[in-house]
Amino acid sequence: MSKKVFCFGELLLRFSPALQQEWINKNEMSVFVGGAELNVAKALSHWNVPVKYVTALPNNYLSTEIISSLNADQIVVSDILFQGERIGTYTLPMGADLKNAGVIYDRAHSAFASLTKATINWDKVLDGYDWFHFSAISPALSVSIAEVCEEALQAATKKGMTISLDLNYRAKLWQYGKNPVEVMPALAKYCHVIMGNIWSTHQLLGTVLDPLLESNCDKSFYTEHAAKTAKEIFTVYPTCNLVANTFRFSEDDAVRYYATVADPNNQVVAFEQYVTTVVDKVGSGDCFMAGLIYSILQKWDLQQIANFASSAAFGKLQEKGDSTQQSVAQINNRF
Repeated sequence: MSKKVFCFGELLLRFSPALQQEWINKNEMSVFVGGAELNVAKALSHWNVPVKYVTALPNNYLSTEIISSLNADQIVVSDILFQGERIGTYTLPMGADLKNAGVIYDRAHSAFASLTKATINWDKVLDGYDWFHFSAISPALSVSIAEVCEEALQAATKKGMTISLDLNYRAKLWQYGKNPVEVMPALAKYCHVIMGNIWSTHQLLGTVLDPLLESNCDKSFYTEHAAKTAKEIFTVYPTCNLVANTFRFSEDDAVRYYATVADPNNQVVAFEQYVTTVVDKVGSGDCFMAGLIYSILQKWDLQQIANFASSAAFGKLQEKGDSTQQSVAQINNRF
C-alpha cells in the first residue's frame, strides 16, 4: 500500500506584476495559487503519491474555485477549514527570488493566520496518513500559529508518522517579537527529515556558521560546511535521520545549483547543474522538498535521493508558476 503524505500550511495567492509600469498600462497581473506546503502537495500528487492538504480559507467563491482545482489535482482537501475573511497574498515580480527584498507580504489577519490551538482535530485529520510535512514559514507568522504547529507535531508523533521540515527563512515574516531561534528548535525536535541550507539553518536553529563563508567560496568548502551543519543537527536533534542542504547561486541571469544529503553516517553531493536563464525561481525549494519526500518513500539510496531532489528543483526553474509539472521520468533523465 502506498504511503500517504499530509501537508499543512498557508495557501497563498502570488501577484506577479510585470514592472516598468507594464502591469498598469495593460491593466493585468498574473496570479498564481501557491504556498510552500501546497507546492509540495501538488508535486507529490502529480507523481502519484496520495496526499492530503490542510489549510484555512474564507468561505467565498475564490476559495470554492481554488478547492475545485485542488480536487482536480487529486489532492484530498476534505479537511480544509473555512473561517475568516481573506486569503493571504504576496507580491513578487516574475523571475524574482522570494528572498529578494522586493517581496511584499499581505498575510496579516488571513484565515490561516487566525488559526488557534484546539481548532483542528489533529487525531481525526491525520488518521490514515504516514508522513507529516510543514515549513518554517508557518511558525514565522505568529505565536498562535507556532503553537498550532507544535500541536500538530505532537499528534503526528503519537501516530508514529515521519515528520519533515523545510527551513524556509523569510526575515520579513518574523515580526511578532520572537527570534526564530526562540521558536524553531522546539519544533525541529520532532522532525525526522530536515531540509534547508547552511544559512537558513543558522538563522532558524542557531547552528554554527563559519565567518569565512562568502558567496565566492570554493564548492568543497560549502559541502564540508554542509556536513558540519548536518552533524550538528543530528547531535542536537536525535530524532532527525536525514538532512539536506541546497546551494543555488545566481550569476546575472544564470543559476548554478547543487545540494547535499546526509544521514548520520555519510553525506553525498548531488550532481551540479547550470542554466543561463531562469523562467521562475518561486517553488524551486518546494520542488526539492517534494523530490526528497518522494525518493525517500521509494527507498532509494542516499545518492539517488540527492540527485532526484536536486534535479526536480533545478527543473522547476524553467517552469512558470509555483508548482511543478515535471514527470518522474523527466527528472530522472536529467542525471
